[in-house]
Amino acid sequence: MTRFIRFALTPLATIATLVLASSAYAGPPLLCHPYDIGSARSLPWSGASSWFDGDPAYDVHRVVADTEVLLTPSTPVVVRMETLRRAAIYASADAATAARLLDRVVARAEAAAQPDALLWLDAAYLTGAYREMTMLSPDSHWAARVAGIKAALGTRNDSEFITRSVAARPDDAAIRFAAALIVSDTDRQASREHASKARAGASTDALLVRNLDHIG
Repeated sequence: MTRFIRFALTPLATIATLVLASSAYAGPPLLCHPYDIGSARSLPWSGASSWFDGDPAYDVHRVVADTEVLLTPSTPVVVRMETLRRAAIYASADAATAARLLDRVVARAEAAAQPDALLWLDAAYLTGAYREMTMLSPDSHWAARVAGIKAALGTRNDSEFITRSVAARPDDAAIRFAAALIVSDTDRQASREHASKARAGASTDALLVRNLDHIG
């Protein structure tokens, strides 16, 4: 993986936190570690040679509509996370698409009549994935993408969004799992607490059990 990712000249503490965000993996936790979703429906993907290796035949301009169709109220959290990981990578190839995707995901959460844990999770994950992209080296695969991602991201805050998600469903182990990863490089103590609660409640969620190694 190290030949695919090189970090920009960010503070050493930031780099160290990203590298150590998961005891099982190195690298940006929301981007470069695919989730095991079995046969669940998601965006088409290859992954044959790298974590960002999507389906070359996929039209990235479809990603906003396709992602929205996939993120239904019954879509499990881990499947949502993998779908959004793929969506973020696809959308990053086109600045306008990246902006539309994030705008739509955040708007869905904001428009809900009551705080919706899953919709705020979607907003948090995609915002966090974009934030991680902005820290990838400008001389890497991402050189032409970072400016567009920064513009799409604006001042949106993934930690704020995941806090809303957890508040709406505090006993959901899968949401705690997502939260542990999303805040892993901004609040290590909170990440550990979320991870502990995810592990404690994982036995009722088969997909979560299969992916616990993401949080060690």
